Amino acid sequence: MANRIQGLLIPVISVLLGLIAGAIIMLASGYDPVAGYSALWDGIFGEIFYVGETVRQATPYIFAGLAVAFAFRTGLFNIGVEGQLIVGWVAAVWVGVAFELPKFIHLPLAILAGAAAGALWGFVPGFLKAKFRVHEVIVSIMMNYIALHTTNYLIRNVIAEKGDSTEKVFPSASLRFSNTLAELTDFSRMHWGILIAIAAAVIMWFILEKTSKGYELRAVGFNHHASQYAGMNVNRNIILSMVISGAFAGLGGAMEGLGTFEYASIKAAFTGVGFDGIAVALLGANTALGVVLAAFLFGGLKMGALNMPSADVPNELVDIVIALIIFFVASSYMIQWVYRRFKKGVK
Repeated sequence: MANRIQGLLIPVISVLLGLIAGAIIMLASGYDPVAGYSALWDGIFGEIFYVGETVRQATPYIFAGLAVAFAFRTGLFNIGVEGQLIVGWVAAVWVGVAFELPKFIHLPLAILAGAAAGALWGFVPGFLKAKFRVHEVIVSIMMNYIALHTTNYLIRNVIAEKGDSTEKVFPSASLRFSNTLAELTDFSRMHWGILIAIAAAVIMWFILEKTSKGYELRAVGFNHHASQYAGMNVNRNIILSMVISGAFAGLGGAMEGLGTFEYASIKAAFTGVGFDGIAVALLGANTALGVVLAAFLFGGLKMGALNMPSADVPNELVDIVIALIIFFVASSYMIQWVYRRFKKGVK
């Protein structure tokens, strides 16, 4: 119980320390931290539209965080979530614009296409890691760039008719709310993807904590040699872990392509969502519930930051706050040391 409480306290304390450090930086830079954080709060909860946009922003963060966390829990570092998300985005949109089917067939098919594309992109570093012991970090980083330029080529020469972006997906493949439901959040871009994201978090928890395959995946992550000695197929589990991780990332891209934007366009640079997923997983302690909570925090900070210029505070300061939060999470040993000293002092 003590370890569980300590595990919960570290992210909370890290967030508080990050906000405090951010306030100090605002003061040192000549800005009013009270006005800045008030504007940040209003940008998240000030209007129902902002609440909807925060949920919309948190949706791909949940999938990106789950992708990173799943790999972490099984002893792998999937830094290729960005590329897996991009290929999932384009694959889902391609199905959404290439076919016109009944919604109960078209929407699941488009979502599964996104997951399959992400899984395929995760398979490559997993296979190379398993068969040739090529480090997954190196391969997955390179796969990000391959994904970016390959999808740009496909959009420009295969999928899109206009050249720079695809048509909007058919309504039968859209995750958007109906007008009646959209009106509840003042027509924000919030969509049904949030429910899929929550379901994905439950699935990850169930796989890792309640199934024998999840136990096997975690065991392989802890110790390859001991797992192999126990009769587990280490190579197969490495590949499976990266495939599942990639599928989560591809689903995040599908949510963007079918829900937030409803199209795919040529990208001059990475979206950044996949890389932010590393921070989300780290803050969420690589647990399903932690990832969901961290994703909402990051989504709120990203959306609230857009309102900070109204208080004459640069919204880039939120990126500093996020970086500080991650710094304090990474320095958790220091927080643990203070916590233990405090407990001794109380006794």
